[in-house]
Amino acid sequence: MNSPKTYAPHLFLCGVLLFCSLFIPALQARQLPQSMGQLANWQRTENGLSGQAQLGTGQTQPFSVTVYAPHTIRIQVAGPNGTLDHFSYATVAKPQQVNFTVQETQGRIELKTSALHLHIQTNPVRFAFYTPEGQLISQDDPGMGTTTWGNELTAYKTLQKGERFIGLGEKTGNLDRKGQGYVNYNLDNYGYSTGADPLYASIPFYIGVHSGLSYGLFLDNSHRSTFNFGASNRRFSSFGVQGGNLDYYFMYTPTVAGIIEAYTSLTGRMEMPARWGLGFQQCRYTYFPDTRLIDVAQTFRDRQIPADVLYLDIHYMDAYKIFTWNNNKYQSPKAMLQELKDMGFRVVVIVDPGIKIDPAYDAYNEGKEQDLFIKHTDGSLYEGEVWPGWCHFPDFTKPEARLWWGQKFKGYVNDGIEGFWNDMNEISTWGNKLPENIVFDYEGTPSPTRRGRNVYGMEMARSTFEGTRQLMGKRPFILTRAGFAGVQRYSALWTGDNNPTDDHMLLGVRLVNSLGLSGVAYAGPDVGGFTGDPSPGLYARWISVGAFTPFFRSHTAVNTRAAEPWSFGESTEEVARKYIGLRYRLMPYLYSAFYEATQSGLPVARSLAIDYTHDANIYNTAFQNQYLFGPSIMVAPVASYHNLTKVYLPKGQWYDMHNGQPMEGGKVHVVDCPTDRLPLFVKGGGLLLEESQKQHHEAAANEPGVLYLHVYKGQEGSTLTWYDDDGTTYDYAQKQFALRNIAYNAADNKVTITAPDGQYKSPYSTLKVVMHGFEQAPAQVRANGKRVQVQQQAFRWLTATPERFSAWGADTNPGAEKVGMATMPLNNKALTISW
Repeated sequence: MNSPKTYAPHLFLCGVLLFCSLFIPALQARQLPQSMGQLANWQRTENGLSGQAQLGTGQTQPFSVTVYAPHTIRIQVAGPNGTLDHFSYATVAKPQQVNFTVQETQGRIELKTSALHLHIQTNPVRFAFYTPEGQLISQDDPGMGTTTWGNELTAYKTLQKGERFIGLGEKTGNLDRKGQGYVNYNLDNYGYSTGADPLYASIPFYIGVHSGLSYGLFLDNSHRSTFNFGASNRRFSSFGVQGGNLDYYFMYTPTVAGIIEAYTSLTGRMEMPARWGLGFQQCRYTYFPDTRLIDVAQTFRDRQIPADVLYLDIHYMDAYKIFTWNNNKYQSPKAMLQELKDMGFRVVVIVDPGIKIDPAYDAYNEGKEQDLFIKHTDGSLYEGEVWPGWCHFPDFTKPEARLWWGQKFKGYVNDGIEGFWNDMNEISTWGNKLPENIVFDYEGTPSPTRRGRNVYGMEMARSTFEGTRQLMGKRPFILTRAGFAGVQRYSALWTGDNNPTDDHMLLGVRLVNSLGLSGVAYAGPDVGGFTGDPSPGLYARWISVGAFTPFFRSHTAVNTRAAEPWSFGESTEEVARKYIGLRYRLMPYLYSAFYEATQSGLPVARSLAIDYTHDANIYNTAFQNQYLFGPSIMVAPVASYHNLTKVYLPKGQWYDMHNGQPMEGGKVHVVDCPTDRLPLFVKGGGLLLEESQKQHHEAAANEPGVLYLHVYKGQEGSTLTWYDDDGTTYDYAQKQFALRNIAYNAADNKVTITAPDGQYKSPYSTLKVVMHGFEQAPAQVRANGKRVQVQQQAFRWLTATPERFSAWGADTNPGAEKVGMATMPLNNKALTISW
């Protein structure tokens, strides 16, 4: 007989063999893709329904359906852990109280709101969305539906006939993303190619277009995710995540603008920005010493080139340590900042997340003692090398770290800094390979790199915004490179380290427009290209395009040539002066467009897909870069080496903004585009607001108290929301604003301006109505029934105030536009202007 000592190993071996024979096949089966099978059970809930679907392994997969609004339904499918996680950094909305019905019929469950119908097939479980009239919007692929494979979940949607896809945030490629695939995993992609993916920010929201319909789909999961819009197949589009739940919101409204409004009601909207942050911004890596920065500021003023902002890159710090100054290069920061402010300049400083490992450094000691840094899975602090050397990194997914970070800006704020530039927050380190074994706090739910990476940059921007807003008591300017869905609540976003090429200039336009489609209204590229030296012609063209970009900054790298507007010769300087000046004169129009973004999420730079969604021509690669700046100005960016270009004007009436010539919509036009002439057009029936020239937002205007209202004759009229406030404080929350609605009635030749809502006293006391497109100035114009004088004037948009208006004469004003101008008082009363 064997002794117990010799028998025990045999028992153990038998147990192992039994375990393997029973469980390994099941484990192997679970590694194969499993789509949702037959519905096992379901029940109605307060805001929708929940249920379980069978899987091939014999287990069940929980799912839930939540009605967030009549036009928005949330679908959640549990991941491998079998639970539904409801936490999100992206969304801020709660489900509304919505009337809906749920009914089970043969083979399906139907959930219906007034705006959207969801059909759930019960065997196997598949989701399909319909209009209330019964038209199919989107449906799961019948064979694959929602599929689980290991930790990955993917939803497969049947490609609809003629379906297009737009948006998805900061993604390269064409306006129509059909046939392409993308990855969302924030990456420092220095000098990226025009087809590179991924880039610095991830916004997993897109808009589908087909059959006269449009819908939105937001994937609310911060894990690494993938999107396939019919790439390498013609059967399906898909989106999937590498961890967590498959959690998405489906939105349907009749317009793309409505979808953007629905999406931003979920993820939040930007606050009113500081007005000075909408002006021209000049950056270099780096301006030092302090005398150099003062010299640049003075040169802007001497050359009469409007500007509001100068930047300090990493060399302003002591050994690249955040929250410090290099006192050798900047001997008295507070005095320097005050001198610049007296000249009308704010200064924005760069802030990187890396905290140098240095026992003599307060931020390092505080972060370590308070347990605020990210860690490896074994509990040790992560170390990454970047500008200061080896660093630790605050865990911005931890509330205590966000609070600490925000309070650390007290010194900067006391010095007079009002703007903060969040960089390197993908996280970027030397080697550009953030380890996958990092643990983020994630609000008390420890989570791996693949979940925390995409939200890190946004939570850094949030920490900076919340801290500086509290310290300043007024609107800070925050800029970030990395972000996630919802970043618009905290920060502007720029498109990273681009290249000085025409292709990159045009790509930057598409990136900004795509971000606008994805909720980020305040965005822009580095004008001129960051990584090298643009030609004078490219810089001139880019500065003219940049004047019609929400965030307007010129920036260049270390060891490149100077890139201030005067650095490229007199002709380029003159182009810059004219277009920057035009942006400043249009500031009332621009500021009002930003107000609209705070209310509806509608972007400032608007892809033509918003207003002309089903016009196939706007997706043509020859015209896909065109966009609307605000509601009425069409911008047609063109490469710097072209002197002629084709422009597509959608259906309607249009005017060449340079000379006022009427142009027919619904057709292609060939237009001149020399270096000093960016193709610009205005909608017939459009309204523009203009003030006279300023050198910065607080400077005295050439014509104090004068506001120009430009009315372009059209067969159809339009409305414009005109918003004003003090531009810097949060007093608008106490009604310290002036909000008026301007409406042009084309049929009756009438413009009405409502009395202002709010208590802010407008700085404008005189209104000058400029009438474009009328063959001759109207013989009579009346303001609230009283006749006012009409002048016939020659007008040029690009000529500086006051010379842009002059007496009409064909010989003395070649190329000028003939307009009529009526002048009248502007007060706090409603105003009706008729002719």
